[in-house]
Amino acid sequence: MNRYPNISDHGLIGDLQTAALVSTDGTIDFFCCPRFDSPSVFASLLDAESGGYFRIAPDRDDYVSRQLYFPDTAMLITRFMTPDGVGEVLDFMPVIEGGPTDRHRLVRHLRVARGTMRFVMEIQPRFDYGRAMHTVDVTDAGAIFRTAGGMELTLHSTGERRPAADRGAAVERVGDGLHATFTMREGEYGRGVVLESMGGQPQALPTAELEGLARDTAAYWKKWLHSSTYTGRWREMVARSAMTLKLLTYEPSGAPVAAATFGLPEQIGGERNWDYRFTWIRDASMSIHALVGLGYIEEAQKFAHWMRDRGITSKGADGSGPFKIMYRVDGSSDLTEEILDHFEGWRGSRPVRIGNGAADQLQLDIYGEALDAILTGDEYGLPIAHSGWVGLTSLTDWVAANWDQPDEGVWETRGGRKDFTFGRVQCWVALDRAIRLARRHGWPANVSRWEAERDKLYNQIMDRGWNPKVGAFTQHYATEVLDSSLLLMPLEGFISANDPMWMSTLDAMDRELVSDSLVYRYNPAASPDGLHGDEGTFSLCTFLYVDALARAGRIDDAVLTFEKMQTYGNHLGLYSEEIGSTGEQLGNFPQAFTHLSLINAALSLNRELDRRHGRHQMASMLATG
Repeated sequence: MNRYPNISDHGLIGDLQTAALVSTDGTIDFFCCPRFDSPSVFASLLDAESGGYFRIAPDRDDYVSRQLYFPDTAMLITRFMTPDGVGEVLDFMPVIEGGPTDRHRLVRHLRVARGTMRFVMEIQPRFDYGRAMHTVDVTDAGAIFRTAGGMELTLHSTGERRPAADRGAAVERVGDGLHATFTMREGEYGRGVVLESMGGQPQALPTAELEGLARDTAAYWKKWLHSSTYTGRWREMVARSAMTLKLLTYEPSGAPVAAATFGLPEQIGGERNWDYRFTWIRDASMSIHALVGLGYIEEAQKFAHWMRDRGITSKGADGSGPFKIMYRVDGSSDLTEEILDHFEGWRGSRPVRIGNGAADQLQLDIYGEALDAILTGDEYGLPIAHSGWVGLTSLTDWVAANWDQPDEGVWETRGGRKDFTFGRVQCWVALDRAIRLARRHGWPANVSRWEAERDKLYNQIMDRGWNPKVGAFTQHYATEVLDSSLLLMPLEGFISANDPMWMSTLDAMDRELVSDSLVYRYNPAASPDGLHGDEGTFSLCTFLYVDALARAGRIDDAVLTFEKMQTYGNHLGLYSEEIGSTGEQLGNFPQAFTHLSLINAALSLNRELDRRHGRHQMASMLATG
């Protein structure tokens, strides 16, 4: 247990094609290269012995560390306080715009702010999830690590040349890695290392080059953040979530991944350990609302084009529908699930999985989320070309013909297909949004059929999705189990937020799914999902709950829940997938779904607060008039 840091004890850095986690003790313990979904180079977060790591920290144990982001950027500062001095490591990845590349740089820039500090550097890469052997060659300028398969990592040294006595101990080989110690004094800034994939021979980089990389990277993030149109409350929280979404987006395609990691558990010691380094149609579609709400129209448009290209013109001949539920960042759909038997798993949580066996599931809800995102984009001026509309009509025709069949559900359970209420609600959304688009633009479509199927859906959900014994809409038609995915029902216009049936459902969720404002997805003990074990509260659902409370007029409850949720974020404002029973973060980290739902909740809550303030002002004017 002590060999593994808390999941929350990390910051995220990235270059928009891949990302790395840096722990509070200065260790990069998770990094896949050259893409988010590539094999890992460092993964000691999942296996302390076989995973690989890259650590820079004080050469002593009695230190205190703190982390912060350089203001308005995705550049991470880890500070170390010791009896001899205060030092820090600035970690970042220079942003890569344009097409895919195999060359990526991890920059680790050191500084001593007070006194002196003796640093230790350890680098132990483990290529291909710890399965590939490698060689290491050390030179005066750094080192190069090579695998038989052609993967290379080059360690470039930086900083000015110093006398040997001042530099400290020379770089030493330790097994297939490196170890070095060196001393720095107050005011020194310009020493460090750059670890570059496919970077050629090691070089001694001048200090000016290192500082230039830092300036350029900071300028990129500041410019991007300041282009947001968001002026509401909770700006710092929203800004950090926006940058996290950006860090989790694969720039060449515009496709966001669900999280930076794989294999982190939803329960310590449990088996719910999935690979989230892929693009889910559901998650990514919902991100469009967050992006356009903050004014990032270009990012929303880029993903809309990616989604159009993912088979939107397919007929769904294989029976799984026109869309897969998830894809790799390049748009391919080979996500064969494997188990890394040689990995111990975070704190013994096995199996550690790569790939995702849920990729071929039938999940009908994705069509509603996709069409809703396309309608939102249309409202913000994202054009739909003729070929795109032809594809959308084909997709909508498929939904009209196939909505009345069981599916695996939104949570990718492995307990078999059922008549999930949420899937039916989202099919209603898909038909409704397509009808709106057709009528708005006067485009040709089989609108009369779509309307007929939409109305059948509505009546079926109201008849079979509502359980009078429970007094709530339930997870599927043959159960009394509640499901917090249905919090989206009023948000997407299926039912009024003040409808008695919905208010009763919200009250039932308050009683059964809410714990200190945190919200469970469902009760897995009451609704067998084909998996062993339990799970924590789902942070996405907590933010959906905030939105639902606000729309139902419970604005003070919504504000309190939103503020409480901030206490469960980590020291940098980052969130994983779930919150455990004692407030610990669980699941893959950081999770895009959580951060986009935070943004959407902040937008919605801000709007409802403004409306209430406007009503109060009007009432005051009438009272005094």
